[in-house]
Amino acid sequence: MKITRVDAFYLRLPLIEARTDSSQDALLIRIETDKGVTGWGEVDGCPAVAKAIIEAPYSHTLVTGLASLLVGEDPLDTGRLWDRMYGATLYYGRGGAVIQAMAGIDIALWDIKGKALGQPIVRLLGGALRDRMRVYSSNMFQFRLEDTVARAKQAIDTGHTAVKFGWEPFGHDEAEDLRTVEAVRKAIGEKNDFMLDVGLIWDAKTTISRARLFEPYRLYWIEEPLHPDDYAGYAKVSASAMQRIAAGEEECTVVGFERLIDEGGIDVVQVDLTRCGFTQAMRIAAYAAARGRKVCNHNFTTDINTAASLHFLCAIPNALVMEYCVEPSEISRHLANEPVRIKDGFAYLPDAPGLGVDPNIAVIEKYLVR
Repeated sequence: MKITRVDAFYLRLPLIEARTDSSQDALLIRIETDKGVTGWGEVDGCPAVAKAIIEAPYSHTLVTGLASLLVGEDPLDTGRLWDRMYGATLYYGRGGAVIQAMAGIDIALWDIKGKALGQPIVRLLGGALRDRMRVYSSNMFQFRLEDTVARAKQAIDTGHTAVKFGWEPFGHDEAEDLRTVEAVRKAIGEKNDFMLDVGLIWDAKTTISRARLFEPYRLYWIEEPLHPDDYAGYAKVSASAMQRIAAGEEECTVVGFERLIDEGGIDVVQVDLTRCGFTQAMRIAAYAAARGRKVCNHNFTTDINTAASLHFLCAIPNALVMEYCVEPSEISRHLANEPVRIKDGFAYLPDAPGLGVDPNIAVIEKYLVR
């Protein structure tokens, strides 16, 4: 089997709200083969940048666009192709958007491998340790507290046992932050879990102070309070806070996660498959397990990410819980022909070959940036 074509499809809602919400657009990857087997992947980053990296022409052996590098290769050689892409982008890659673009391709290659071998990806990763994952309802904070509270109640009413809120307008005023945390905890009750995503806006001392203030509200974790490069700050916070500290969604390399774990001391390692790919994600999870850390996914995009995350988490022993974006974007909510089944607060592992999820071409056509 040989790769014959690699395409990148940039999808975007017609009206983009100016806030930190990656459910508003997406970059999908399609890889075709000479045997008629097609794989799908996704990149969560800057879609236009990742698309350019994939489509870039050959310059020289260390500066190569990814699509031209892959045509003619055997898609089943996922590990070898990861190393080949990494080596052919050394002058402009080794992190950031290049690794994210590679991740989307890697997901599509694993999708092809599963379909070609007639197996769901989880079996190719070593086998399923479980057939479902508890999910938490992942939400943006709303700009009115009553709207945030309504979303929290809706999450519990639809069977979720955990809810997360994050990003703006939270984090800028201590009294308002406390009022918000109190209101969400009251809305979801004492038996359900509450994750708080701060959105990178505090320093270490502020985080330690807020963590102490929020102790009565039993946060399941405090997520990304600091800038992702502040490893020393994360070390201070991790040593001081009673709550778990979660981070990692901006990371895309094994080395980056090693630093967050060893230097930053984080408790929950958040791996985004659409920024890391299966090949790297399994290495990251193994490193986290060796250091006694739990792993969660990051996912605020489409059901391709949801399916990839589910295969990954069900294959590793140190999976904690699964993020599931509930933002009402049509790209996020309606891309898949047969979405991952979510029921009573659990996501159920697809048993079809590959990812078990294929996109609806009509949705791609509707939102495609041409």
